[in-house]
Amino acid sequence: MLEWGNMLGQYFYNQSTRNVVVAFGTLFNTIQLHKKDGSGNIVQSMKVPLAYGPKQKWLSRLTEDPNLNKKVAVTLPRIGFEISGITYDPTRKLQKTIKVKKVADGIDTDQVKSGFMPVPYNINFELYVLSKNSDDALQIVEQILPFFQPDYTVTMKEIPELDIIRDVPIILNSVGYEDDYEGSFTSRRSIIYTLSFTAKYYMYGPVTASNVIRKVQVDQYADLPVNSPKREQRYSVTPTPSNVAPAAFDPSDEDNFGFNEVTSFFQDAKNYDEKSGTDTDDA
Repeated sequence: MLEWGNMLGQYFYNQSTRNVVVAFGTLFNTIQLHKKDGSGNIVQSMKVPLAYGPKQKWLSRLTEDPNLNKKVAVTLPRIGFEISGITYDPTRKLQKTIKVKKVADGIDTDQVKSGFMPVPYNINFELYVLSKNSDDALQIVEQILPFFQPDYTVTMKEIPELDIIRDVPIILNSVGYEDDYEGSFTSRRSIIYTLSFTAKYYMYGPVTASNVIRKVQVDQYADLPVNSPKREQRYSVTPTPSNVAPAAFDPSDEDNFGFNEVTSFFQDAKNYDEKSGTDTDDA
């Protein structure tokens, strides 16, 4: 049984949610916009700005300075996105007592890093496309929608310490449209497309490191009387060769190493002392 209460308060930060946010934003970081003249020739090309922030932030900025006369201005068109919620996904639940292990790199090659199975979560995003005319907004939206049917998969290295690489599906849930006029028809126009997404990712707990076990020893007793029980047999197992690298402990590569098995028989009433590594008369 896992003592989860003792794990709370142990500092760790795997950046699981941050990595998903970065990956999501990267998808829309290269959207292009072309403006053409009456003959269909491109007269201007631009990369659409992308920023993290709520839609209300950009709308408030436009309302306060509709003519964009201030030095710090909001340029349109632009793309913004934000997290709208994080929920647990029980349909992807994994056995929580299973561990993921990886041999440590570098100088700590005699150590194995491990962590428990991750917890599935869904993170919801709202992506906003803001424009002052319809054609600019449609150009941007059309560069996004065809790739989501209704999902698009991103490959992420979730936990570098455990070398875990996973495909994270990002699902397009809905597309909303707003065309707002404030004041007269000569006033600034705000066209807003709102795209709702869900990314299915995993959150990981702390990663721990432990030494590689190179010897297993078991003492067996015929019975357990109250005083001075007599051991009957000792069974020990060590790898062959004894200095085999931890990376060789791979079930798919059975030819790299073997095992030495030794069985000894006793009737001396001694017990093995773990601290000194010797047999003593102490019960």
